[in-house]
Amino acid sequence: MKTIKKVLRIFSLALVIAALLCAAAFVFLRSQFLPVQKSAPDGSSGETIRFEIPYGTSLYAVSEALAEEGIIKNARLFYYAARYPKALRVLFPSEPAIRSFALRSGVYLLSGRLSSVEIIRMFAEGETEYIKVSVLEGLTISKIAAVMESAQICPKEDFIAACRNPEVFSGYPLRGLFDEGKIRTCEGFLFPDTYYLNFGMSAESVVRIMVDNFFRKTAQVQNLGGKSADELFETVTLASIVEREYRVDDEAPLIASVFKNRLADNIGLYSCATIEYIITEIQGKPHPDVILISDTQINSPYNTYKWAGLPPGPISNPGLIALDAATNTPGTNYYFFQVINPAEGRHVFTSTFEEHKINRVYTKKAAGN
Repeated sequence: MKTIKKVLRIFSLALVIAALLCAAAFVFLRSQFLPVQKSAPDGSSGETIRFEIPYGTSLYAVSEALAEEGIIKNARLFYYAARYPKALRVLFPSEPAIRSFALRSGVYLLSGRLSSVEIIRMFAEGETEYIKVSVLEGLTISKIAAVMESAQICPKEDFIAACRNPEVFSGYPLRGLFDEGKIRTCEGFLFPDTYYLNFGMSAESVVRIMVDNFFRKTAQVQNLGGKSADELFETVTLASIVEREYRVDDEAPLIASVFKNRLADNIGLYSCATIEYIITEIQGKPHPDVILISDTQINSPYNTYKWAGLPPGPISNPGLIALDAATNTPGTNYYFFQVINPAEGRHVFTSTFEEHKINRVYTKKAAGN
């Protein structure tokens, strides 16, 4: 009997010790997930850092980097907790459950006053800091690609490749034109705007966002929505030339009227902007200071000096002003326009070549040439 009592006492003691060890382990493990720093007196999260997770970075590498930055206490425990987030319910039953975890690339604003659980949730939900990227009117695909690479959104080569991918146009009314070979890239349909993007986004995602924005924003352009795919493509092509030619908003419709009058009479558009496109985008040369006569002889379907009609596709990505001008063009008898105030970008519009020549002489004299 004494032996049984002794065994029970030993067993009870073992249970107490085990319970104490479990409690100690629980307290220790829980402490490893608490913030590295205490909360500030004003309740703020304290100094934050921009923590970048490039695409393809492993969770283990991220855990080690967080520990090195002093954001978390224990890299190994953070790693396993992120991989098996449901286990966190044992340590933090009052916290909202993290049912699954997938590390998302981006730029995160982190602080040592955040718990590891909060950081894991931020990563799982992709609570990244948005990067503000401004895309100006008239930029080409290659120039927009350089903007995206500079902002660390995606590599330039990836962006250009995505713009040439027919799948990007899936679901849009222009997809058929891509299949027919009329559209070769997304040139013209990357809407100029301010975008809030994530670090390390896929190029395909960025391009789709910009094309989506094109169709969303152009819905406000009167008479543009009812056009067929071919008509829309031609309108955007014309608008892309107008975009590169006008500098003063109220002249965009008049420039569009000049081009439409020339198109109606099968006269070449004679747009220097198309020559610049050939030189910089097709030939890959630096932007010319001036367009030479020899440049206007380049054998390219984009050369509007050599061929009448519109070029094969857009030469830039136009904004709403140029798109509206190309869609709702006023009726005029203008066939020519000439810069009269280079500083302001003002033009004079004329109906005959004789008037145009007179204005050219006048402009040169005014400039002291």
